Amino acid sequence: MRNGSVREKIAGFLSPRKTSIEDRIFLLRGHRAMLSTDLAALYSVQPKVLVQAVKRNISRFPDDFMFQLSKTEFSDLKSQLVTSSWGGARRARPYAFTEQGVAMLSSVLRSERAVKVNIEIMRTFVRLRRMLASNAELAGRLDELEQRYDSHFKVVFDAIRELMEPPAASKRRIGFLP
Repeated sequence: MRNGSVREKIAGFLSPRKTSIEDRIFLLRGHRAMLSTDLAALYSVQPKVLVQAVKRNISRFPDDFMFQLSKTEFSDLKSQLVTSSWGGARRARPYAFTEQGVAMLSSVLRSERAVKVNIEIMRTFVRLRRMLASNAELAGRLDELEQRYDSHFKVVFDAIRELMEPPAASKRRIGFLP
């Protein structure tokens, strides 16, 4: 019984919480991306070790897979985060890895933990993509309803405008005729 609880604790430690992964995905330069500092924490390695492994295999990481944050992006991102996860003063700006870059990391980092973490990260990216697609579908339905009912309300508005117009003056005079 006691070993089972230790195993559960180890399994819980190895599999990161889904919400913690979702919270670590940012929209940077039009891409959903994760920072090297967050990925290193998930993989339980130092950020420096992660970046070194990537630089040894730099041909696997084109610009649409990975890019380094500019000074402005880095300071903006730091100011947006309520709690600092940067570990004090940093000399180097972190790298951002898109979904494809994170997938490529699995070929660079070959530990069992890296494989498990990558699987969870890929599932999170897929879940986010599905949510965005369902939101886009909902927005499309709303646009369709709006267009459909605008034509119905046009008839009502036209009828109200017609009622608001003063009656046409009759040519027949009212009163005594000479």
